Amino acid sequence: MIESAALSAPVQATLLVGVILIQAIALYAGYGALERVATPLIDTITDAR
Repeated sequence: MIESAALSAPVQATLLVGVILIQAIALYAGYGALERVATPLIDTITDAR
């Protein structure tokens, strides 16, 4: 594995921004999938009253 200290500062910053962007996309997709699963369940529970 490449040592992060061996890379220049602009490359480290670019990699950090890339990792954060990938995490944001994963969270966006994950919460979207969770909402698709939870919404019908919540609607079923609230309609049962």
